[in-house]
Amino acid sequence: MPTPLPSTLPTADPAALTALAAAPRPALAAEDAELASRLDDLHARLAGLDSLLVAFSGGADSTLVVAAAARALGPGRVLAATGDSASLSERERGAVRAIAQDLGVRHAFVTTHELERTGYRRNARSRCWFCKTELLDRLRTFATGEGIGQIATGTNADDLLDPFRPGIKAAAAQGALTPLADAGLTKAQVRAASSRWGLATWSKPASPCLSSRIAYGLTITRERLSRVEQAEEALRNALRNAGITSGDLRVRDLGDRALIQVDRPAVPAVLGCDPALDAVRAAGFGQVEVDPLGFRSGSLNTMAVGRPREDGNGR
Repeated sequence: MPTPLPSTLPTADPAALTALAAAPRPALAAEDAELASRLDDLHARLAGLDSLLVAFSGGADSTLVVAAAARALGPGRVLAATGDSASLSERERGAVRAIAQDLGVRHAFVTTHELERTGYRRNARSRCWFCKTELLDRLRTFATGEGIGQIATGTNADDLLDPFRPGIKAAAAQGALTPLADAGLTKAQVRAASSRWGLATWSKPASPCLSSRIAYGLTITRERLSRVEQAEEALRNALRNAGITSGDLRVRDLGDRALIQVDRPAVPAVLGCDPALDAVRAAGFGQVEVDPLGFRSGSLNTMAVGRPREDGNGR
């Protein structure tokens, strides 16, 4: 059964609403003609909608969609909604709240239950299909209750270049709009536009859900998600205390073994930082290693520890 939805939503600060609605669209230099054209396209696509719910993760992509929709429709016709479950870290939950407040639109956390889906727990390479299907199911119900007929995601044009993106395919199957991709906006252009618009997320590193840290083939449980969250937070604190900086940071769960990934320039320092290794070990891992190649997005694709079926039916 769907999770009961709140009868009211928090309202944005009136001053923030006024500022965002009145903010001029940025004038771009001649060399940015392509970006300007694509932003105009984005504006036109959004302006044609009555209202919009944005699947809001607090990352650069979905933040730009929310900001662009607020400019095109007015903040009062835009709702940012974030899936809330055990796979969302407390750190990201707090960041989402702060970013949504800065954007000046209504925001809500909508509880999702992907852990109740067998296909998600089995953690095959198709895991994101089940997660995104659950998210869109819940957001669709929520949007309907708010009188909103359209849902958009932050998928950008670069995302569509990867032929294996089960989450994107699931969102498409649910009829979600992809205004950034439809306007041809690449990740670099998303960041450039975000910077020009003064969005704090313009340089924010990608921060996917906690389940993305768990090697394919390992069953996803609340306990595993919590262990990864604790390990990353402890590692982050240990590195800060040691004066070691890394923009990207992951603790990969490979079973009883944890693999630390940081920016490659930081690898030697982390290898020599015993408190950092001890911090991850204390979170519940028997063995801790540092990836000598550093952080790479999608690196778990080469680290599967099992071969779960990928028939996509969740059984």
